[in-house]
Amino acid sequence: MGKFFDSEGPLMLFLNKVADLIWLNILMIVCCIPIITAGASITAMYTITIKMVNKEEGYITKGFFKAFKENFKQATIIWIITLLAAVFFYVDYRIVFYSGVAFPKVFAILFFAILLIVYSTYLYIFPVLARYENTTKNVFKNSFLLSLSNFPKTILIILIQAIPLVALYLSQAIIPIVLLIGGSLVAYIASMIFVTIFKKLEKSKEEDSSEESNVEE
Repeated sequence: MGKFFDSEGPLMLFLNKVADLIWLNILMIVCCIPIITAGASITAMYTITIKMVNKEEGYITKGFFKAFKENFKQATIIWIITLLAAVFFYVDYRIVFYSGVAFPKVFAILFFAILLIVYSTYLYIFPVLARYENTTKNVFKNSFLLSLSNFPKTILIILIQAIPLVALYLSQAIIPIVLLIGGSLVAYIASMIFVTIFKKLEKSKEEDSSEESNVEE
């Protein structure tokens, strides 16, 4: 029983993880305040949560700001594109459902199908940027392909990201908890799935590279 309360015991490891996620969430929120920096902040958060899942984490603050700085330019460009896409879909949504114009039901279904694909791609963008160095074009392309090729897991990630929203809808009393740890906790749980996807992708690339090497020999 004593080992349970040791510094390396399950309870202390759990509490340390919670403390790390709370601090990471605070860093993420503070760095999102200027809005324009949100992309770099989210990317930095995923950099840390992916390392945490892989048990590679070091200093949270140092690692966060290192990733924030390294990805700032590209993440900001991607964030601006994301915001513009969000505005575009919001305007389209208002036109389709509130303009008074009678659109065929198939148009509404098509709209939501496209929205699902775009949102699914968005879910992968910052984790992909956090994990790999690539051009902005390829970040979008790879995120799109990964979201489709891992569609069941993509749906699971969407459900995970919806948990705080559902919790807030059910009870506003949970607002302090969501503000304290919600973002980083969701990112950490989602990163468990992203890591399995990335490892599968990297293993596939290693096997392809090995086969090419054998052919050349």
